[in-house]
Amino acid sequence: MTVLDIAEFYGGTLGKVTRELIYAKLGPSAQPRPDQLLVGLGYALPYLSAEARTVAFMMARSGVLRWPQTGKVRSALVDELDLPLGDNMVDVAMLVHALEFAESAEDMLAEVWRVLSPQGKLLLVVPNRGGLWATSDASPFGRGQPFSRAQIGALLRQAQFSINRIEYALALPPWGGPGLARGVEFASRLGLRRFSGIMMIEAQKQVYSYSTGKVARRAFPRFRPVLLPRPQTASKS
Repeated sequence: MTVLDIAEFYGGTLGKVTRELIYAKLGPSAQPRPDQLLVGLGYALPYLSAEARTVAFMMARSGVLRWPQTGKVRSALVDELDLPLGDNMVDVAMLVHALEFAESAEDMLAEVWRVLSPQGKLLLVVPNRGGLWATSDASPFGRGQPFSRAQIGALLRQAQFSINRIEYALALPPWGGPGLARGVEFASRLGLRRFSGIMMIEAQKQVYSYSTGKVARRAFPRFRPVLLPRPQTASKS
């Protein structure tokens, strides 16, 4: 999906309710301290605050939107396997509409691990394979590769992350409008979490086996910015 498709979804009634329910699961983790850097990857704009020390990276195949609408631009088009950041620079990485669209989920997580600081935090929102949202085209969570709890756990362990918590959201089908929030709360009481549309995972970077860590950066990146020389005024003889 392109960023325009996803932005259109969040502009509708279902998207607004979806944003509210997922943001509630992200909780305080989505609000870093003033001295922390948060990087959103994929399409995390609905969950980012322009007031925080935050940048938004969007994947090359999906396109990019200006963010925020006013002031200095803090969004960029990137190769998700070759992020334009040095090692250990990021305090919180938020991946939304990202991992399910990656060429390689393993390599994307390895690259996120590289840029995260020691004990840095990963916030990951992915479609739940057992949920009804993964089988519907009504939302972006019906596109790409959904994950089971066991699959996402194995991916994170392989990438040297430890899981702090897993939350579920969107326990009803992706239909309806404002009443969805009330229905989700009722469905949660019935124990229908495993049918929820998404999983929200909070994980932490581990550094105990750095020497064996996998390097995800491309040997030959798909694109790199080319800096042209500044024209020089001819000198007078």
